Amino acid sequence: MKKIKLLDIAHGRSGDKGDAANVGIIAYDDNGYEIIKKYLTVENVSRHFEGICFGKVERFELPNIRALNFLLNNTLGGGGTVSLKHDAQGKTLAAALLRMEIEVK
Repeated sequence: MKKIKLLDIAHGRSGDKGDAANVGIIAYDDNGYEIIKKYLTVENVSRHFEGICFGKVERFELPNIRALNFLLNNTLGGGGTVSLKHDAQGKTLAAALLRMEIEVK
């Protein structure tokens, strides 16, 4: 087993959808997509954002662009216009997820 950071095989974007954060992780190539599809599970993402995301995490696969999209419900403290959080639009969450280390074969 070998540890890698997601940022070695993918890039990402994130933003707000009301009180939910939208995080997209896009693999650089087909091999990277297979890795993120296998290891970037709802459970792993939920655990990574423990203490930040207080709702359900949903995962959507976009194989045509080698991407996974996650909706992190109840994460932004009510949303951009009412939240007191420093990152009320969730713009830093993709960078935070890309720092996740995973063990691959």
